[in-house]
Amino acid sequence: MGPGKAEYLRQLTATLPMFSVVVGREMEGSTPPSVFIGAWNYPDVDAGPLMAPVHGDIRVMDTPEAWIPGGRTQEEIIGYRMRLVRGKRRVRVTDQESRFSSLLREIALSEGSVESEAAFRCIPQGYSFSEDHAPFGPSAPVERFEIGTVRWDRDLERVYHDTDLSATGAMVDLHRKGVPFSSIQKALSAGALGTGRRRRLVPTRWSITACDSSLGNHFLAHVQQHPLLDTVRVHEFSSLHNTYAVILLPTPWQYEWMEAFLHVMGREELLFADHEGFLGKKEYSSVGGCFYSCRMAVLEALAREGRQAGAIILREARQGYVPLGVFNVRENVRQAMLQPGQEYESLGAALGSLGSRFLLPMDRFIGGSTLLADLYRGTGQRTLGDFTCRAG
Repeated sequence: MGPGKAEYLRQLTATLPMFSVVVGREMEGSTPPSVFIGAWNYPDVDAGPLMAPVHGDIRVMDTPEAWIPGGRTQEEIIGYRMRLVRGKRRVRVTDQESRFSSLLREIALSEGSVESEAAFRCIPQGYSFSEDHAPFGPSAPVERFEIGTVRWDRDLERVYHDTDLSATGAMVDLHRKGVPFSSIQKALSAGALGTGRRRRLVPTRWSITACDSSLGNHFLAHVQQHPLLDTVRVHEFSSLHNTYAVILLPTPWQYEWMEAFLHVMGREELLFADHEGFLGKKEYSSVGGCFYSCRMAVLEALAREGRQAGAIILREARQGYVPLGVFNVRENVRQAMLQPGQEYESLGAALGSLGSRFLLPMDRFIGGSTLLADLYRGTGQRTLGDFTCRAG
């Protein structure tokens, strides 16, 4: 048995030969805008800004929604992120009144980049890569932090002042108005959403999953009222050393996420999977935040179309893959759902077609699945020999 997903990704990120920006103990520049709230030692967490030693509009450094549609390469994205320096200070998550927490909230609600300057306790060092959040460059405790004039985003400002609106209600409202997911997530993380007494800083990793889960649940409630899709349909997309196939089925909502990591570190072929039925999932997913990011993206598209379907998603992370955060899943699946779908007469026909474009044989996906295996067996197609070909 191979390592679990979390352990595998820790091993992978430990081998990455990355180089981050070099700065001194004092720094002037801009924040995209961006804040990062750590989870360690909760409820007393390390919170602070992400800022780059450059002036001007640097929003692209922390707008994941723009990267894949804009054709940014993995190297360009890593280049953006390794220029971001994390300042951090120990803060109680319920502390909404301190000047430092207020500055973080100002940044999170800003409609554009914010001029910033910081003095650090020591020279910032290191970098951080994770499957959960986008990477960033060196970090150090911040002793002094100042920002320039901030103009708030009007939609974020409105929900910030509505202290009777729940955090979920605020997320749904902001999404409906077209506010980017990353902006909603940062506002939640900085304690700017929710009913007044319940507001608090939320660790970045948690806030990303909270937004994906809350928006996904909102879409699911609508999708479950829509008519079923009347055919098997597949949407595909590839970018950043990942290939995705979203298989939609003419069934009530059920969902399985399957991801294979193929020859990323060597000759490994690892497969991880999790699923939920019509009523959703109670426990946290064994495969982490990507389960909720993919789920949200698929349900968002089904709600937009006004259809209900079951969903089986296959992902292959191939040689050259680097963990960049769950945005990588969310935005790739969003792009997949924007591509014209290919219709098939059966699940078996869809798998047969995908077998020519995926590296891992389809029988390996079936063998590592729960829902896919049940659905496949239910079609009466028990012979897997037709689905073992590899892409050339």
